[in-house]
Amino acid sequence: MSERQPAWLERLTSPQPIVRLEAIRIFAPLAILGFLSYRMANADHWIGKAGFAVPQLPAGDWRQPLYIAPVPDLLAWVLVGALCISGVLLSAGLFTRPAAFTFAATMAFVALADRTNAFTVNKLGTVVALGLALSPCGTRYAVDAWRARAEGKPPPRLTSWGNVRFFQGTFIGMYLGAGACKVRGDWMEQPDVLWTHLHDSYQTAVTHFLANTLPAASWTGLQAATLVLEVLAPLWFTWRRSIKPALLAAVGMHATIGLMFGPVVWFSLLMIVLVAASFSPATWLERALARLDAPAPTPARES
Repeated sequence: MSERQPAWLERLTSPQPIVRLEAIRIFAPLAILGFLSYRMANADHWIGKAGFAVPQLPAGDWRQPLYIAPVPDLLAWVLVGALCISGVLLSAGLFTRPAAFTFAATMAFVALADRTNAFTVNKLGTVVALGLALSPCGTRYAVDAWRARAEGKPPPRLTSWGNVRFFQGTFIGMYLGAGACKVRGDWMEQPDVLWTHLHDSYQTAVTHFLANTLPAASWTGLQAATLVLEVLAPLWFTWRRSIKPALLAAVGMHATIGLMFGPVVWFSLLMIVLVAASFSPATWLERALARLDAPAPTPARES
Protein backbone atom coordinates (compact mmCIF):
# COMPACT_ATOMS: atom_id res chain seq x y z
CA MET A 1 0.00 0.00 0.00
CA SER A 2 1.54 3.29 -1.09
CA GLU A 3 1.96 6.16 1.33
CA ARG A 4 -0.13 9.29 0.94
CA GLN A 5 1.64 12.13 -0.89
CA PRO A 6 2.57 15.27 1.05
CA ALA A 7 -0.15 17.90 0.88
CA TRP A 8 2.01 20.34 -1.10
CA LEU A 9 2.90 17.68 -3.68
CA GLU A 10 -0.69 16.56 -4.00
CA ARG A 11 -1.75 20.16 -4.55
CA LEU A 12 1.02 20.70 -7.11
CA THR A 13 0.16 17.62 -9.18
CA SER A 14 -3.63 17.74 -8.94
CA PRO A 15 -5.61 18.20 -12.20
CA GLN A 16 -6.12 21.84 -13.16
CA PRO A 17 -9.05 23.73 -14.74
CA ILE A 18 -8.61 23.66 -18.49
CA VAL A 19 -10.14 27.14 -18.68
CA ARG A 20 -6.71 28.50 -17.72
CA LEU A 21 -5.16 27.07 -20.89
CA GLU A 22 -8.05 28.26 -23.02
CA ALA A 23 -7.86 31.83 -21.71
CA ILE A 24 -4.17 31.95 -22.66
CA ARG A 25 -4.96 30.41 -26.06
CA ILE A 26 -7.64 32.99 -26.83
CA PHE A 27 -5.95 36.19 -25.72
CA ALA A 28 -2.16 35.67 -25.83
CA PRO A 29 -1.92 35.32 -29.65
CA LEU A 30 -3.91 38.54 -30.06
CA ALA A 31 -1.48 40.48 -27.87
CA ILE A 32 1.48 38.98 -29.75
CA LEU A 33 0.00 39.80 -33.15
CA GLY A 34 -0.76 43.32 -31.97
CA PHE A 35 2.90 43.79 -31.09
CA LEU A 36 4.04 42.38 -34.44
CA SER A 37 1.42 44.18 -36.54
CA TYR A 38 3.69 47.03 -37.67
CA ARG A 39 6.48 44.63 -38.51
CA MET A 40 4.16 42.28 -40.40
CA ALA A 41 2.92 45.21 -42.49
CA ASN A 42 6.51 45.65 -43.68
CA ALA A 43 7.49 42.01 -44.07
CA ASP A 44 9.92 42.57 -46.95
CA HIS A 45 11.87 45.12 -44.89
CA TRP A 46 11.52 43.11 -41.68
CA ILE A 47 12.89 39.69 -42.64
CA GLY A 48 13.25 40.10 -46.41
CA LYS A 49 16.04 41.48 -48.53
CA ALA A 50 14.49 44.91 -49.06
CA GLY A 51 15.47 46.28 -45.66
CA PHE A 52 18.52 46.54 -43.44
CA ALA A 53 19.89 43.31 -42.00
CA VAL A 54 22.57 42.82 -39.39
CA PRO A 55 25.62 41.36 -41.18
CA GLN A 56 26.92 37.94 -40.29
CA LEU A 57 29.56 38.15 -37.59
CA PRO A 58 32.60 35.87 -37.37
CA ALA A 59 31.85 32.35 -36.17
CA GLY A 60 31.85 32.02 -32.41
CA ASP A 61 30.78 35.59 -31.66
CA TRP A 62 28.51 35.41 -28.58
CA ARG A 63 26.37 38.29 -29.86
CA GLN A 64 25.18 36.19 -32.79
CA PRO A 65 24.95 32.51 -31.84
CA LEU A 66 22.80 31.78 -34.91
CA TYR A 67 22.72 33.76 -38.15
CA ILE A 68 19.70 33.64 -40.46
CA ALA A 69 20.16 35.45 -43.73
CA PRO A 70 17.33 37.64 -45.10
CA VAL A 71 14.89 35.62 -47.18
CA PRO A 72 13.50 36.59 -50.61
CA ASP A 73 10.77 39.19 -50.28
CA LEU A 74 8.03 36.87 -51.56
CA LEU A 75 8.99 34.24 -49.01
CA ALA A 76 8.98 36.92 -46.30
CA TRP A 77 5.35 37.73 -47.11
CA VAL A 78 4.46 34.02 -47.11
CA LEU A 79 6.05 33.50 -43.69
CA VAL A 80 4.35 36.57 -42.23
CA GLY A 81 1.04 35.43 -43.70
CA ALA A 82 1.48 32.03 -42.05
CA LEU A 83 2.36 33.77 -38.78
CA CYS A 84 -0.72 35.98 -38.86
CA ILE A 85 -3.20 33.31 -40.01
CA SER A 86 -1.94 30.68 -37.55
CA GLY A 87 -2.17 33.17 -34.69
CA VAL A 88 -5.78 34.02 -35.56
CA LEU A 89 -6.69 30.35 -35.95
CA LEU A 90 -5.08 29.54 -32.61
CA SER A 91 -7.06 32.28 -30.90
CA ALA A 92 -10.28 31.04 -32.49
CA GLY A 93 -9.48 27.43 -31.67
CA LEU A 94 -9.79 26.24 -35.26
CA PHE A 95 -7.35 23.46 -36.21
CA THR A 96 -5.81 24.33 -32.88
CA ARG A 97 -2.85 21.95 -32.71
CA PRO A 98 -1.40 22.58 -36.22
CA ALA A 99 -2.11 26.30 -35.84
CA ALA A 100 -0.20 26.39 -32.54
CA PHE A 101 2.82 24.57 -33.97
CA THR A 102 2.84 26.84 -37.04
CA PHE A 103 2.56 29.93 -34.86
CA ALA A 104 5.40 28.75 -32.61
CA ALA A 105 7.65 27.90 -35.57
CA THR A 106 7.10 31.20 -37.38
CA MET A 107 7.49 33.15 -34.14
CA ALA A 108 10.83 31.44 -33.51
CA PHE A 109 11.97 32.17 -37.05
CA VAL A 110 11.21 35.91 -37.00
CA ALA A 111 12.75 36.26 -33.54
CA LEU A 112 16.01 34.75 -34.79
CA ALA A 113 15.91 36.41 -38.21
CA ASP A 114 15.63 39.95 -36.82
CA ARG A 115 17.54 39.96 -33.57
CA THR A 116 17.65 43.76 -33.40
CA ASN A 117 13.85 43.82 -33.01
CA ALA A 118 13.46 40.62 -30.99
CA PHE A 119 12.02 42.06 -27.81
CA THR A 120 10.51 40.19 -24.87
CA VAL A 121 7.19 39.66 -26.66
CA ASN A 122 8.93 37.79 -29.48
CA LYS A 123 10.76 35.46 -27.14
CA LEU A 124 8.00 34.97 -24.59
CA GLY A 125 5.45 34.61 -27.38
CA THR A 126 7.42 31.75 -28.89
CA VAL A 127 7.50 29.95 -25.54
CA VAL A 128 3.78 30.53 -25.00
CA ALA A 129 2.90 29.25 -28.48
CA LEU A 130 5.03 26.13 -28.03
CA GLY A 131 3.50 25.47 -24.61
CA LEU A 132 0.02 25.72 -26.12
CA ALA A 133 0.98 23.43 -29.01
CA LEU A 134 2.05 20.72 -26.55
CA SER A 135 -1.13 21.06 -24.47
CA PRO A 136 -4.73 19.90 -25.04
CA CYS A 137 -5.99 23.46 -25.56
CA GLY A 138 -8.80 23.96 -28.04
CA THR A 139 -11.09 21.45 -26.36
CA ARG A 140 -13.22 24.21 -24.79
CA TYR A 141 -14.21 27.75 -25.81
CA ALA A 142 -13.05 26.99 -29.35
CA VAL A 143 -14.43 26.24 -32.81
CA ASP A 144 -12.90 22.78 -32.51
CA ALA A 145 -14.79 22.30 -29.24
CA TRP A 146 -18.06 23.31 -30.87
CA ARG A 147 -17.53 20.75 -33.61
CA ALA A 148 -16.63 18.05 -31.09
CA ARG A 149 -19.68 18.87 -28.97
CA ALA A 150 -21.90 18.59 -32.05
CA GLU A 151 -20.56 15.04 -32.44
CA GLY A 152 -21.59 14.23 -28.89
CA LYS A 153 -18.16 14.66 -27.27
CA PRO A 154 -18.48 16.74 -24.06
CA PRO A 155 -15.65 19.21 -23.43
CA PRO A 156 -13.34 18.46 -20.49
CA ARG A 157 -13.23 20.70 -17.43
CA LEU A 158 -9.82 19.59 -16.18
CA THR A 159 -6.39 18.93 -17.64
CA SER A 160 -3.21 17.37 -16.26
CA TRP A 161 -1.28 19.57 -13.87
CA GLY A 162 1.82 20.10 -16.02
CA ASN A 163 -0.07 21.93 -18.76
CA VAL A 164 -1.08 24.73 -16.39
CA ARG A 165 1.93 24.66 -14.06
CA PHE A 166 4.17 25.32 -17.07
CA PHE A 167 2.61 28.73 -17.65
CA GLN A 168 2.42 29.50 -13.94
CA GLY A 169 6.06 28.58 -13.51
CA THR A 170 7.07 30.63 -16.55
CA PHE A 171 5.39 33.72 -15.14
CA ILE A 172 6.89 33.28 -11.67
CA GLY A 173 10.31 32.61 -13.18
CA MET A 174 10.13 35.81 -15.22
CA TYR A 175 9.25 37.84 -12.15
CA LEU A 176 11.99 36.23 -10.07
CA GLY A 177 14.57 36.78 -12.82
CA ALA A 178 13.52 40.41 -13.27
CA GLY A 179 13.72 40.99 -9.52
CA ALA A 180 17.16 39.38 -9.31
CA CYS A 181 18.45 41.63 -12.11
CA LYS A 182 17.11 44.70 -10.30
CA VAL A 183 18.80 43.63 -7.06
CA ARG A 184 22.10 43.12 -8.86
CA GLY A 185 21.65 46.44 -10.64
CA ASP A 186 21.02 49.81 -9.02
CA TRP A 187 17.45 49.42 -7.78
CA MET A 188 18.72 48.75 -4.24
CA GLU A 189 21.17 51.65 -4.26
CA GLN A 190 19.47 54.45 -6.18
CA PRO A 191 16.02 55.53 -4.92
CA ASP A 192 15.16 57.38 -8.14
CA VAL A 193 15.61 54.62 -10.73
CA LEU A 194 11.90 54.39 -11.47
CA TRP A 195 11.63 58.17 -11.52
CA THR A 196 14.28 58.37 -14.25
CA HIS A 197 12.30 55.90 -16.39
CA LEU A 198 9.49 58.44 -16.62
CA HIS A 199 11.63 60.69 -18.81
CA ASP A 200 12.47 58.13 -21.47
CA SER A 201 11.36 58.32 -25.11
CA TYR A 202 8.44 55.97 -24.36
CA GLN A 203 6.75 58.68 -22.31
CA THR A 204 2.99 59.16 -22.86
CA ALA A 205 0.51 61.84 -21.79
CA VAL A 206 -0.34 59.68 -18.76
CA THR A 207 3.34 59.57 -17.79
CA HIS A 208 3.65 63.33 -18.13
CA PHE A 209 0.57 63.90 -15.99
CA LEU A 210 1.61 61.51 -13.20
CA ALA A 211 5.20 62.74 -13.17
CA ASN A 212 3.97 66.28 -12.60
CA THR A 213 1.27 65.30 -10.10
CA LEU A 214 2.66 62.68 -7.75
CA PRO A 215 5.40 63.65 -5.30
CA ALA A 216 8.87 62.37 -6.16
CA ALA A 217 9.00 60.25 -3.00
CA SER A 218 6.01 58.21 -4.16
CA TRP A 219 8.04 56.81 -7.04
CA THR A 220 10.60 55.49 -4.59
CA GLY A 221 7.78 53.69 -2.80
CA LEU A 222 6.51 52.23 -6.06
CA GLN A 223 10.05 51.18 -6.91
CA ALA A 224 10.32 49.29 -3.61
CA ALA A 225 6.87 47.72 -4.06
CA THR A 226 7.81 46.48 -7.54
CA LEU A 227 11.00 44.95 -6.21
CA VAL A 228 9.18 43.17 -3.38
CA LEU A 229 6.50 41.85 -5.76
CA GLU A 230 9.04 40.41 -8.18
CA VAL A 231 11.69 39.05 -5.80
CA LEU A 232 9.10 37.29 -3.63
CA ALA A 233 6.93 36.13 -6.54
CA PRO A 234 7.38 32.41 -5.66
CA LEU A 235 5.77 33.18 -2.29
CA TRP A 236 3.04 35.57 -3.43
CA PHE A 237 1.79 33.30 -6.23
CA THR A 238 1.89 29.99 -4.33
CA TRP A 239 0.56 30.94 -0.90
CA ARG A 240 -3.23 30.76 -1.15
CA ARG A 241 -3.88 33.79 1.00
CA SER A 242 -1.64 36.04 -1.08
CA ILE A 243 -2.54 34.92 -4.60
CA LYS A 244 -5.47 37.30 -5.09
CA PRO A 245 -3.66 40.41 -3.74
CA ALA A 246 -0.59 39.51 -5.82
CA LEU A 247 -2.79 39.03 -8.88
CA LEU A 248 -4.35 42.46 -8.44
CA ALA A 249 -0.94 44.03 -7.85
CA ALA A 250 0.54 42.43 -10.96
CA VAL A 251 -2.40 43.41 -13.18
CA GLY A 252 -2.30 46.95 -11.80
CA MET A 253 1.44 47.23 -12.34
CA HIS A 254 1.32 46.03 -15.95
CA ALA A 255 -1.73 48.16 -16.74
CA THR A 256 0.17 51.17 -15.42
CA ILE A 257 3.25 50.25 -17.45
CA GLY A 258 1.15 49.94 -20.58
CA LEU A 259 -0.42 53.35 -20.05
CA MET A 260 2.84 55.09 -19.18
CA PHE A 261 5.26 53.56 -21.69
CA GLY A 262 3.46 53.56 -25.06
CA PRO A 263 5.15 50.83 -27.17
CA VAL A 264 5.30 48.49 -24.15
CA VAL A 265 1.50 48.18 -24.09
CA TRP A 266 1.55 44.86 -25.97
CA PHE A 267 4.02 43.35 -23.51
CA SER A 268 1.81 44.57 -20.67
CA LEU A 269 -1.25 42.99 -22.25
CA LEU A 270 0.58 39.68 -22.73
CA MET A 271 1.72 39.65 -19.10
CA ILE A 272 -1.80 40.52 -17.89
CA VAL A 273 -3.16 37.61 -19.92
CA LEU A 274 -0.61 35.22 -18.42
CA VAL A 275 -1.08 36.27 -14.81
CA ALA A 276 -4.88 36.52 -15.01
CA ALA A 277 -5.29 33.17 -16.76
CA SER A 278 -2.75 31.42 -14.53
CA PHE A 279 -3.83 32.67 -11.11
CA SER A 280 -7.39 34.04 -11.23
CA PRO A 281 -10.02 31.84 -9.57
CA ALA A 282 -11.24 29.40 -12.20
CA THR A 283 -14.84 30.47 -11.56
CA TRP A 284 -13.96 34.02 -12.65
CA LEU A 285 -12.52 32.76 -15.92
CA GLU A 286 -15.41 30.40 -16.57
CA ARG A 287 -17.94 33.19 -16.09
CA ALA A 288 -15.95 35.50 -18.36
CA LEU A 289 -15.78 32.91 -21.15
CA ALA A 290 -19.20 31.35 -20.65
CA ARG A 291 -20.58 32.73 -23.91
CA LEU A 292 -17.80 31.00 -25.86
CA ASP A 293 -18.44 27.55 -24.41
CA ALA A 294 -19.91 24.93 -26.72
CA PRO A 295 -23.62 24.38 -25.98
CA ALA A 296 -24.90 20.95 -25.07
CA PRO A 297 -26.20 19.04 -28.11
CA THR A 298 -29.96 19.25 -28.58
CA PRO A 299 -31.49 15.84 -27.87
CA ALA A 300 -33.24 14.25 -30.82
CA ARG A 301 -37.02 14.32 -30.68
CA GLU A 302 -38.86 11.05 -30.48
CA SER A 303 -41.02 10.33 -33.50
